[in-house]
Amino acid sequence: MCLCQDLASQFRDPCSLNVCPCSVKSKRIPSWSGRPIWMEKMVMCRVKVPHTFAVHSYGRPTICQYCKRLLKGLFRQGLQCKDCKFNCHKRCASKVPRDCLGEVTFNGEPSSVGTDTDMPMDIDSNDVNSDGSRGLDDSEEPSPPEDKMFFLDAADLDVERDEEPVKTISPSTSNNIPLMRVVQSIKHTKRKSSTVVKEGWMVHYTSRDNLRKRHYWRLDSKCLTLFQNESGSKYYKEIPLSEILRISSPQDFTSISQGSNPHCFEIITDTVVYFVGENNGNSTHNPVLAATGVGLDVAQSWEKAIRQALMPVTPQASVCTSPGQGKDHKDLATSISVSNCQIQENVDISSVYQIFADEVLGSGQFGIVYGGKHRKTGRDVAIKVIDKMRFPTKQESQLRNEVAILQNLHHPGIVNLECMFETPERVFVVMEKLHGDMLEMILSSEKSRLPERITKFMVTQILVALRNLHFKNIVHCDLKPENVLLASAEPFPQVKLCDFGFARIIGEKSFRRSVVGTPAYLAPEVLRSKGYNRSLDMWSVGVIVYVSLSGTFPFNEDEDINDQIQNAAFMYPPNPWREISSEAIDLINNLLQVKMRKRYSVDKSLSHPWLQDYQTWLDLREFETRIGERYITHESDDARWEIHAYTHNLEYPKHFIMAPNPDDMEEGP
Repeated sequence: MCLCQDLASQFRDPCSLNVCPCSVKSKRIPSWSGRPIWMEKMVMCRVKVPHTFAVHSYGRPTICQYCKRLLKGLFRQGLQCKDCKFNCHKRCASKVPRDCLGEVTFNGEPSSVGTDTDMPMDIDSNDVNSDGSRGLDDSEEPSPPEDKMFFLDAADLDVERDEEPVKTISPSTSNNIPLMRVVQSIKHTKRKSSTVVKEGWMVHYTSRDNLRKRHYWRLDSKCLTLFQNESGSKYYKEIPLSEILRISSPQDFTSISQGSNPHCFEIITDTVVYFVGENNGNSTHNPVLAATGVGLDVAQSWEKAIRQALMPVTPQASVCTSPGQGKDHKDLATSISVSNCQIQENVDISSVYQIFADEVLGSGQFGIVYGGKHRKTGRDVAIKVIDKMRFPTKQESQLRNEVAILQNLHHPGIVNLECMFETPERVFVVMEKLHGDMLEMILSSEKSRLPERITKFMVTQILVALRNLHFKNIVHCDLKPENVLLASAEPFPQVKLCDFGFARIIGEKSFRRSVVGTPAYLAPEVLRSKGYNRSLDMWSVGVIVYVSLSGTFPFNEDEDINDQIQNAAFMYPPNPWREISSEAIDLINNLLQVKMRKRYSVDKSLSHPWLQDYQTWLDLREFETRIGERYITHESDDARWEIHAYTHNLEYPKHFIMAPNPDDMEEGP
């Protein structure tokens, strides 16, 4: 029986297959099947991402895009990637390459390549083995164990069938907007692999060994590597760019061996000096010698490349184009403003810090944030780089406002500003580098929301940092999960507030009217252009608690906030709020008060029963013991919690440190 007749009988539609490929097989030129050329190019350029398979029912004959055989059955015939719509057998899922294209667009339209509607069944000899026999059925070949496959059941994914109408949302399910990064938010990007900037043969000797050696040098965005040869992986030495203190013209000739040619430039680190190149005194270019790393011109090209790599975000026009002959790179810098308010002239940031141009941490109100490293100590930092040429005067004042506020803030719960460099073209703000932000932690959680225990732990730290700010009459004005940074990837991390570009100095009974913040987290009085005070931050804390516990925003922007708050069914649908304690909901309600005078303050929030929890206190004390500093809890509460543990037959750890609170002198009880 012909294969096509067999297929037609399966689907009860002989007309669905117009031409039997078996009858024209001898006449047809063998053809390639699979993705078109443009998509193959996209596959080569994309990061190798595994498919996310879900069980799928197909409405018409579909072939497996891996083994080119038919997906048999009436329903749930195979698996389909929920991103790129790649179709395959269950048995083939573990063999499919990690080449998911995601939701690819082509010419501005979604390609949806691989869907059962776009992929007509093309059956030829691919479905028949070379010996003429048919391939194994699904039942004949054992499927791999489920833990080896990366797919989900369609029921769990809530996948809509093509033939099913759109269903209305259940009243028990939240209809709120899912938590996501808003327009003004920092978008954090993934680290790119370092790319080679320059490579070639070069000679050098050092201050420790005057024997001139030849290696194959390869310069990338983070280090200079001296390989044994141009194709092997073995290398002689690796010089991180962050350890290079400066590049200078040839000055020290004491280490050169007698009768040798002088070097062309010097790479100075904290422990050793590298004397690079060999000036043979020949003014004419010799390509043969240049290929071996000898000659002034090839050395100068390396000097220029290394100088640019040391300061990758500086425009090339600003870098000295004649190394060794022009003025030093440090002459480009005009000033540095450090946290102790000292100003030093002619200090170059590249002499103090190495900026990694391929390590983009994000972008804030004023520019791009790069990863960096302090050259002498090796300390990791985050460096915000601002181009003054594109910098409006209004934003310049906001930047100086942020720097001025951070210079006067020294608290474990607030990001530390190290210093600020300023050149005629750019401003560099150097801050401590942290692990990530609270929004990433929420979105990467199992249910895209945090458990109450972790939320209590983090919200308490946020409130303690806010208490320090409000004590100094500083209102953050842009509090949101993106601006709550995490010091580590631990389940219970230290959190620090950042991005003070919108911060304002507001007294206890003062009001401001200037536009600030991110709308999704802003209190109604700001959105209505009314006067606001420090209670603005407390509204934002309420939104943070809500999105942390539910994974959605509390309000729909199309309706009045006051009306939404009155509708408890809208604010707290059973899914997921049935799993969340009434104390948490009560705190949220007291923070999301439209009337400012009814809104909880920092101290009142910290005293709320939801946060006055023994397990939360234990988690905070464990954290303070781990870092060796007590700034969240207070020793006056120790006796109360010890009595609580004794009364309820709970264990009371004795290993906690009992150090005084550093804020006592400043804030009082």
